[in-house]
Amino acid sequence: MKKQAALLAIVMLASAPVFAAQQGGFIDPDAPKTQVQQGGFNADSTSVVTVKQAEEMKDDSWITVRGQLEKQTGDEDYQFRDQTGTMTVEIDHKRWNGQTISPKDRVELTGELDKDFNSIELDVKHVKKLP
Repeated sequence: MKKQAALLAIVMLASAPVFAAQQGGFIDPDAPKTQVQQGGFNADSTSVVTVKQAEEMKDDSWITVRGQLEKQTGDEDYQFRDQTGTMTVEIDHKRWNGQTISPKDRVELTGELDKDFNSIELDVKHVKKLP
């Protein structure tokens, strides 16, 4: 009986962090105290930049760009253009979320900047079709 009680106590203690983790998320310190965001990624926390500005930023910066996807250049690679230039963006198939986008559509792409010696690419985590 003592072994069962000890086992139950271990299971309860081990599952406590799981219950706590399920509530996670970001809470804006400037938001009214009655408003609480629950989990997920908030695209507003990244800065909207141009391709030219992105070229000057550090590797692994989180950014948002707005413009058009001109063409597909690989399985998950696309050429993105805004008013200042072009760059390669990588969009995983799961990031489309059922949206159909053509070169005529304006999009907002949020993701992590991947800079190499002479190239720049955006690893897109969120695709939003703009009105």
